[in-house]
Amino acid sequence: MIIKKTASVPLITHDPYFSVWSPSDHLYDADTMHWSRISQRMYGSLAVDGETYYFMGNHDDNKVLMQTCMELTATSTIYHFENEAVKLSVRFTSPLLLEDPLLVSRPCTYVDFDIEKKKDVVVSLHLELTAELVRYTKGKIIGGSHQASLPSGGSFHYATMSKANQAPLGHSGDNITIDWGTLYLASDSKGTKILFDGEEECLKGSAAIQDQKEKVSFVIAYDDLLSIYYFGNWKKAYWTEQYATILDAIAASLEDKKVVLKKAEQFDQRMEEAAEKSGGKEYAYLCNLSYRQSIAAHKLITDENGEIIFLSKENDSNGCIGTVDVSYPSIPLYLLHNTEYVKGMLRPIFRFSQLPVWEFDFAPHDVGRYPYASGQVYGLKNHKGEYDGENGNIAPFYHQFPKKCDIYEYHFQMPVEECGNMLVMTAAACLLDKNADFALPYMDILKQWTKYLIEYGDDPGEQLCTDDFAGHLSHNVNLSAKAIVGIEAYAQICRLAGSEKDYETYHEKAKMMAESWEDRAFDQDHYRLTFDGEGTWSLKYNTIWDKFFNSNLFSDQMYEKEIEYYLKKNQKYGVPLDNRKSYTKSDWILWSAALTDDLEQRKQFIEPVARYQQETESRVPFSDWYDTKTGKQNAFIARSVQGGIFMPILIDRMQFIGRQGTK
Repeated sequence: MIIKKTASVPLITHDPYFSVWSPSDHLYDADTMHWSRISQRMYGSLAVDGETYYFMGNHDDNKVLMQTCMELTATSTIYHFENEAVKLSVRFTSPLLLEDPLLVSRPCTYVDFDIEKKKDVVVSLHLELTAELVRYTKGKIIGGSHQASLPSGGSFHYATMSKANQAPLGHSGDNITIDWGTLYLASDSKGTKILFDGEEECLKGSAAIQDQKEKVSFVIAYDDLLSIYYFGNWKKAYWTEQYATILDAIAASLEDKKVVLKKAEQFDQRMEEAAEKSGGKEYAYLCNLSYRQSIAAHKLITDENGEIIFLSKENDSNGCIGTVDVSYPSIPLYLLHNTEYVKGMLRPIFRFSQLPVWEFDFAPHDVGRYPYASGQVYGLKNHKGEYDGENGNIAPFYHQFPKKCDIYEYHFQMPVEECGNMLVMTAAACLLDKNADFALPYMDILKQWTKYLIEYGDDPGEQLCTDDFAGHLSHNVNLSAKAIVGIEAYAQICRLAGSEKDYETYHEKAKMMAESWEDRAFDQDHYRLTFDGEGTWSLKYNTIWDKFFNSNLFSDQMYEKEIEYYLKKNQKYGVPLDNRKSYTKSDWILWSAALTDDLEQRKQFIEPVARYQQETESRVPFSDWYDTKTGKQNAFIARSVQGGIFMPILIDRMQFIGRQGTK
């Protein structure tokens, strides 16, 4: 898909630390950077008859190779450049194909160059990766260049760069980059030269272009050495279970490149077609923009039992790891492709919720602060400076704490929110698996959370929900809707587990609560923000799970009235979250769009969000929290929640499955 502009363009996208973006319209307009806006410069240039033309990186005092267009797909970003003497295309591919966890985890991005000489000129290609990719704090940089064998014969050249003195997992925080591990630049292309420049502290790759048309390829890879502290276990990335070393992973990426790129291209095409069918061309653009971002906000590992653990980092919103109300909006993408990732989000929460230190009868918020899954850090009491939470500091290992430590402040928890989220996510994964096997070991705690929702979810008291930036709110209508669909989720699990009686009991309870909800929240031509808030309104995005489960809890009239009312409130860049402020959340707008089957209505939700990304002054990776009038980002950068952009496709898929089941 050819695009003119987007706020920030994904180049290298693998995990919260290995994530490089271009925040400009042209690849040479600005230096590349980490999602956190910390500089991570990469430079690219062509030398043509001795004149240097830059195509990547900001070089104000040098000539540039004019960019002619940019393409964006789910797995690739492609730039095209041209002048009177040469044409160049550069493709960055991070092949995060969700059907293959090994590819998702393998930290290797392909960078492919196609060079064409339009005249009889001498041309050479140059690529440079600075030490900013391996260093957060000051320190000596070391490296070298070598050659390694390929399994099928032949060899590849590579160079390495790392800090001389490093401590893996040596810090924790939010807007922060890696300070350990080793960066690799590799190539098996004929005639390439790769080296570490100790004086300039960078990796350099180059190639003399001999033919009129020539291809040159590199792999940029990162070995983080250790990835996650997981409840007492120091875990390496998932890819290390298949490959003994990073060189084996790089060799495999070179060997299977042709097959992988073909799969990626086929996937890109299928996804774009599905998106256009569900929401039009602008929707396909948003899906392409969201795909790599969402996946790369996670780290993939396995636990002691070899089960998938898929841990998100709450980018630019405190750095929490495995946050439940960040997983919840993200899951449409993962439900579409592989439920194992959703289960990998849930397993850490189930584990922590059953530890002695967690004494509440509702679900927790998170399991630590990235990259430490060592126990919830959200809503801590002030324990005499035990943990101040500043960037870089590592929290105590709360998972080891005994009962009665009293370390969590109830006022800052999200009881109804997280119970509903856990129930819905569990049920959704089980429904697509067509069995309750995943849920069975957790039935007791799922039932406990369901009872909590029955007792406290009908008319929630003053508490936070996922939109905690808006503050505490009593009688929250949308939060009550989450409780209702959470109870229905448990009913669905019971049915899949073979208990039709329990299904009927909990389904009827959810149905009864939904009917009461409609009566109490109705306000002439729409439904309120709070049950007691006459004249208020809000996006009821949580009701989408009624559509997903096909449970018919809420009336058709409710959905019709809400959709019509939302569109009346539409601003230049989207529908606000509610009547209190003009800001919104992109994920919740797309969930709201999925509440209608009408393509033209969906487009009215979707197109302003696309416009925001194309016109915003906030040059950061797709921010989900922004102002609908100005298009400026409020906060939140490169978060996994943009997996929620895929909700319209998911709902269409579920409705198709439902229709097939009735034939």
